[in-house]
Amino acid sequence: QQQQQQQAEKMDNILKVKSLLSPLRESLFLTLRTGAFSLQEHNLSDNLKRDASSHAGRFEKHLEDFYAYCDQIELHLKTAIQCMQQLSSAQHYLPSAVTPARMEPYMQDNSGGPMTYSTYLNIVRVHVQSAKDIHDTLISAAQNISQAD
Repeated sequence: QQQQQQQAEKMDNILKVKSLLSPLRESLFLTLRTGAFSLQEHNLSDNLKRDASSHAGRFEKHLEDFYAYCDQIELHLKTAIQCMQQLSSAQHYLPSAVTPARMEPYMQDNSGGPMTYSTYLNIVRVHVQSAKDIHDTLISAAQNISQAD
């Protein structure tokens, strides 16, 4: 279920990116059109020696909108990549799936199904304690070897 939830979140990010592509195109079109109009106005103002700063704010606004869409797309793509990396790591390092719920039922009959979060935490605690015991054993062995020399 966690895999499905993470894939749904990943799809949500991908769907958000897809939904932002149309406004991004529109924003790019408006930015380019406003920029071209601004260049034309400045060219005319240079030739006629008059002030053409009336439309300068629109170009900057459209450009900021374009960059905002780009930033949103970048954020969603990075989030999707992180979700995929986390899913890959979970599949590699965990022997079975972990359910995201923290509540453990009183009677658990599904031995083949995903483990509960509290069971997962207990397994992690045992692994951490085992790693600490191995580390302590190696430290004491190294000290015994250095004292023997």
